[in-house]
Amino acid sequence: MKAYASIALLASLVAPALAFAQTGGCDAKRQSIETEIAYAQGHNNTARVRGLQTALAEVTAHCTDASLQSAANKKVAKAQADVAENERDLQEAKDQGKSAKKIADRQRKLDQAHADLEQALINAGK
Repeated sequence: MKAYASIALLASLVAPALAFAQTGGCDAKRQSIETEIAYAQGHNNTARVRGLQTALAEVTAHCTDASLQSAANKKVAKAQADVAENERDLQEAKDQGKSAKKIADRQRKLDQAHADLEQALINAGK
């Protein structure tokens, strides 16, 4: 149970850092990974350190601001497609007279797709 709590804590610390890295360009991404490496080293997590060092080498070798923007734009396009698909599914459920539970479930999925789209737009700087 303690391991799960540690993983959850680490994930809550890493996710915002990665989101910031995406909006801040390659330098911010490198800085974020370096911060994570220091954290992992401080907690004697050698496997995580190795993985992060590999990620840092990849970022250093291949990251460009244009590639980050392209990836962000692809996420926006996918999120837009997901919203459209969920809107169709919701409308189809209403048209077919599905149960209120099924309609509510599809509405929840649509709401989540909208939230994901908003986040993708924020990360893309739009």
